Amino acid sequence: MLNIMPRAERAMIATPHYLASSVGSAILQQGGNAFDAAIAISAALGVVYPHMTGLGGDAFFLMHHPATGTFTGFNGSGKSAAQATPEYYKEKGMEAIPQRGVLSAITVPGMVDTWWQVWEKYGKLPWEKLLDPAIAYAENGFPISRNLAFWMRKDEAFIRASEQLSALYMPDGELLKEGARLVQKEMAQTLRIIQQGGREAFYNGSVMRAIVDSVQRDGGLLQEDDFRNYEGEWVKPLSTTYRGYEIYQMPPNSQGFTALMMMNMLENIEVSAVPRASANFYHIMSEVIKKAFRDRDRYLTDPRFREIPLDRLLSKEYAKQLWDEIQAEPLKASPHLSPAIGQDTAYAAVVDEEGNAVSFIQSLYFDFGAAYVAGDTGVIMQNRGSFFSLDPACANVLEPGKRSFHTLIPAMIAKEGKPYMLFGTQGGEGQPQTQLSIMTGVLDYGLSIQEAISLPRWVYGRTWGEDGDALKLEHRLDAEVYARLTKWGHRVEPVNSWDGIMGQAQGIVIDDRGVMSGAADPRGDGLAIGW
Repeated sequence: MLNIMPRAERAMIATPHYLASSVGSAILQQGGNAFDAAIAISAALGVVYPHMTGLGGDAFFLMHHPATGTFTGFNGSGKSAAQATPEYYKEKGMEAIPQRGVLSAITVPGMVDTWWQVWEKYGKLPWEKLLDPAIAYAENGFPISRNLAFWMRKDEAFIRASEQLSALYMPDGELLKEGARLVQKEMAQTLRIIQQGGREAFYNGSVMRAIVDSVQRDGGLLQEDDFRNYEGEWVKPLSTTYRGYEIYQMPPNSQGFTALMMMNMLENIEVSAVPRASANFYHIMSEVIKKAFRDRDRYLTDPRFREIPLDRLLSKEYAKQLWDEIQAEPLKASPHLSPAIGQDTAYAAVVDEEGNAVSFIQSLYFDFGAAYVAGDTGVIMQNRGSFFSLDPACANVLEPGKRSFHTLIPAMIAKEGKPYMLFGTQGGEGQPQTQLSIMTGVLDYGLSIQEAISLPRWVYGRTWGEDGDALKLEHRLDAEVYARLTKWGHRVEPVNSWDGIMGQAQGIVIDDRGVMSGAADPRGDGLAIGW
């Protein structure tokens, strides 16, 4: 089940929805650059993939600007409300932050700020032009895709419980079907206000006031000053070397450093000598993942509130120490149980003919986020803040003005200082794991980006609503693989051959000749376009 892998010399786009890919292509062909295209794609995804992303969510952009030779990142993750404290929830008799509803929507959305700041620094086209496609799809509608239809069915109870969501997705009392036209008039109006008023409209204007009025009326915590005081952050990416390549990830509060830790550990063996379809491969990967997640769960949060010892965690010496721990019992599964994490996200990548490259990812956290729409704005609010802990001993404890532990990790690999691969995936807990599969597939096994994305995948750990620490494996392997892993102590759970729980990955590879290969995940609704 391989998608066609386009190759091109001038530009390449890969997104999880075919309409968003077409939007990016159109922006580039109208004279925009990769940064313009990324913003237009991001806005369009918020309309055509509303269960995964939107104006009420966060975004991370990892970028290469060849004119300056720099790799840079923008952290567009939201901060918690000034009134958000563990005591607030405990006084209501709660032992944890609700996963849905207005009380789960306690962080300011960072998406619009991300668009504006990236556009101000790197954009070429007028701001208004970048939002035109998203507005058109919201105003005039678009056919519901396979993936959106799946999540609508899965989340029917949440949709029915929301007046705004039910009016959109079940106007006649029954869910719209795949292929039916979804029209989002209120979203179109909000986008039009942002198109005319820019960032200011969302954080200090009419959109902000409408969101806050709704949240306050319904018993939530966000206030006007939470929006006015919000600003995303330009950051320096983290990096490590791997067999002559430089791997870049976003710094905390992103979990990107875990993927770097995993690759550092794998440098201690010849990965290509381990058969990719063997039980030994999946055992090694799951044990490497557990070691990295152990430190992630111990340290990861907003670095402005807690020190995170990245120098030690990303050192080759520490990686060797962790690898030696694995080798002490080489055929035994070690225990580790992470907290349950949401998984619904949209990743995309763009490279233009000037060599500008943008690897970016955005999310509402859970499917349909908090399942809470702010008044008549059409904005579904994210529930990212629900992952904060109420335990003061936890690094990720809820505190006012704090960014939560964040699953989003766009990635980029460089060769001799130039982008070689842009890649990422939907999937919460699975994001660094799928990146591990893609990186080893391309760098160690010599596969194309499409072949690497299409490999049988795994995901270890939990997503929300699950209590176990199963090693989920797609059902495309020999029975002996599952049997051996079970014998070694893994709680193996075979899933469908091309299972949505593995997320939706996209990627672009640029070879030594400058030829670009693009890939979209067969598990999703994506498309790679190049010319």
